[in-house]
Amino acid sequence: MSAAHDDHGHTVAAWTTSIILMVAFLVGTIGVVVQNWPLFWAGVVLVPVAGIAGKVLALMGFGKKA
Repeated sequence: MSAAHDDHGHTVAAWTTSIILMVAFLVGTIGVVVQNWPLFWAGVVLVPVAGIAGKVLALMGFGKKA
């Protein structure tokens, strides 16, 4: 592993974004399988929430340090 990627993704912002995205896709998948479309759309809504949460956490200092 190169030195440029020693701490790649090891931040609170990255982990929070990843976890919210996994939950979003899980909710959306369950919604499709059981044909519950409001549940599917709830999963779709969570995707941008993950991006916003990650960006806010990074701006608060929980992201990768420069």
